[in-house]
Amino acid sequence: QVQLVESGGGLVEAGGSLRLSCKDPRIILSTFWGRAWGWYRQAPGKERELVAAITSGGNKNYADSVKGRFTISKENSKKTVYLQMNNLKPEDTAVYYCAADRDGTNILPADYWGQGTQVTVQV
Repeated sequence: QVQLVESGGGLVEAGGSLRLSCKDPRIILSTFWGRAWGWYRQAPGKERELVAAITSGGNKNYADSVKGRFTISKENSKKTVYLQMNNLKPEDTAVYYCAADRDGTNILPADYWGQGTQVTVQV
């Protein structure tokens, strides 16, 4: 059974940084490498939106609202996906979800989801 575990959320002041991490404790390296990975977020009263994605080949995509501020990356040796978030704004406040797809070329639609980690940015 796939289990995505996020960590790294918290409370930060506007302009600050956080790094989110996502791991599947039971995944083998070849499966990790073959997946597409993404980070979504959902703010209160809003729909879930894709923030950043990375394919198995390393191609990255970002929502316009986070371009230049957020960076998605993966570290194969640790079988971990990261979302580095810099210059955070109050509008970045949301629950952030890690997602993965067996189709390494496309995160949409995601096959697997984490439970989410809260990010709160205060003024």
